[in-house]
Amino acid sequence: MSFGVEWSEDAARDLDRLELLLQRRIFKKVNEFADLGSFHGVKRMSGYDSLYRLRVGDYRVIFEMVGNSVVVLKVGHRGKIY
Repeated sequence: MSFGVEWSEDAARDLDRLELLLQRRIFKKVNEFADLGSFHGVKRMSGYDSLYRLRVGDYRVIFEMVGNSVVVLKVGHRGKIY
């Protein structure tokens, strides 16, 4: 199943602050997940019903599944995102 991808303003701002190579890598991983519907490195965040995290090296992408869309909420280094 394929999902659409939406980026929140915060997530887009977080992504813009990263170097270009890392931006492309994160963008590619998010789109791969949206196309496949499942992905190694995706885990449900404890304490939340609809929040998930996607691991991209030392960075994490926090997102929510809303209907048929992946809504990216935050992007950041694993030590600072939580």
